[in-house]
Amino acid sequence: MDRALDPAFVSHRRRRRTMGAAAGVCLAGVVLLWGPGLVRPSVSRDRIRTARVDQGPIEAVITAAGTVVPEVEQVIASPVDARVLRILKRAGDAVAPGEPILELDLSASRVALAKLDQDLALKRNQQERTRLELQGKLADLQARWDVKKLQLESLRSQLRRHRDLHAQGLLSQETLQQSELAEAQAAVELRQLEAEKAGAHETTRAQLEGVALEAAQLVRERDEARRQLLLATTRADRSGVITWTVTEEGAAVRNGDVVARLADLGSFRVEATVSDVHAQRLAVGLPVGVRIALGQALEGTVAAVRPTIANGSVSFAVALREKSSPLLRSNLRVDALVVVGRKPRVLRVKRGPFANGEGLQNVFVVRGATAVRTPVRLGLSSYDDFEVVSGLQEGDEAVISDMRAYEHVREVGIR
Repeated sequence: MDRALDPAFVSHRRRRRTMGAAAGVCLAGVVLLWGPGLVRPSVSRDRIRTARVDQGPIEAVITAAGTVVPEVEQVIASPVDARVLRILKRAGDAVAPGEPILELDLSASRVALAKLDQDLALKRNQQERTRLELQGKLADLQARWDVKKLQLESLRSQLRRHRDLHAQGLLSQETLQQSELAEAQAAVELRQLEAEKAGAHETTRAQLEGVALEAAQLVRERDEARRQLLLATTRADRSGVITWTVTEEGAAVRNGDVVARLADLGSFRVEATVSDVHAQRLAVGLPVGVRIALGQALEGTVAAVRPTIANGSVSFAVALREKSSPLLRSNLRVDALVVVGRKPRVLRVKRGPFANGEGLQNVFVVRGATAVRTPVRLGLSSYDDFEVVSGLQEGDEAVISDMRAYEHVREVGIR
């Protein structure tokens, strides 16, 4: 037969259960708070990279992606409207000075040149006919003037005789007046002929000059057409490599259309692009280090900064000090390191994925067999180093590997 439990026993038992649950909760809290510190993770030294903090100069650089391109690229344009008959050189072919690149159909240009030659011959014939006509007109005026002058001299001689006769009473007054009138009329006609002759001289000179100017204009047009015809052979005027040509034989090209591009591979420059966040820091004349391969680099300067921004990037050109270096190849990908700041002596540590730029960073510093998380402030960043502003001392060994997996712990063991 069941009996009821003693109330004191039940109360004691309930208190024990409550105290046990509270102790379990407290223990769980302690484990959550102090467990990560008590159970210290570790990492193999072979899986991390470390670097010593030292002193030395540092250069703040902007790293841009660059491409090596020929310093000089000649554009060959068609000087006339023509049709491509044959493509003699294609992209990648080397050419020597005077070597033809394309053969164009120049029949229309030759016809136009022949027409200009014919027009020039007609104009010169017109010039000669005009000169002969004007000379004839001047000769006629000169003859009329000579005749009129003789008439005037005859009338003057007659007038003198009539005056002598009139003085002797042998000639009437009316006859004398008629003689004077005839002499005066002849003098006026002679002066009129003189003015007409002078005007004819000026007219002749002006007409001959006008025809001469028209002929000279035709000569210039003929010479220009002949020069363009010679240029239309599309020959290379320097040694180089063809980078592009018209690809279709029979294609029609207009005056001014580009038909080929010729690059001089004797000298190069670098065309680089960088994020537009650095646009304000770029300036012409800044020194640039061009990294070609491991251990291979060339020096240069910023030659030009493009004024426009495309797709969030700004472009600039780098003039190389050794433009003809054997390390350079057309379209070679390089890194262009633009130096925007320099300090002669600072604390520095090697670059690595442990930090993402200047500012406050958590860096693990090796202390014996332990890496201790340490707040470190970084400054300028170069291609190889970070400037240490505070948090580290010369000789400290810092872990420069990616330690984001351990950012929640204070220490990491090194085995």
